[in-house]
Amino acid sequence: MIQEYLNSVDKFIIIGDRVLIKPREMETHMKSGLVLPATVKEKEEIHSGYIIKTGPGYPIPSQDIDEPWKENASQPKYMGMQAGEGDLAIFLKSRAHEIEFENEKFLIVPHAAILLLIRDDHELE
Repeated sequence: MIQEYLNSVDKFIIIGDRVLIKPREMETHMKSGLVLPATVKEKEEIHSGYIIKTGPGYPIPSQDIDEPWKENASQPKYMGMQAGEGDLAIFLKSRAHEIEFENEKFLIVPHAAILLLIRDDHELE
């Protein structure tokens, strides 16, 4: 399921500690048979979706000594994140920023807004 979105967003470069999420379609039928309109589901505080791409992580300050005659050759360093491509993320909707690309809805979410990750067991091996 994730592969179909990867081609359309290949040119996206996710910055820092953010992830790109394809929102998961929420169930609109309750077990009791009650049908909820989409606007009710959109107002919920917690949403879920699949992580399509991740940024490099949290930036770490450089420990290099700033010497004016030295060429600035040091590359930025990052602390990695727990979230990975293909994970199902449960996150706070209030912290997400919605974008639309090629008639598809995506969310940009900071790593700190993710409450829970669900990963398939075969990806851990």
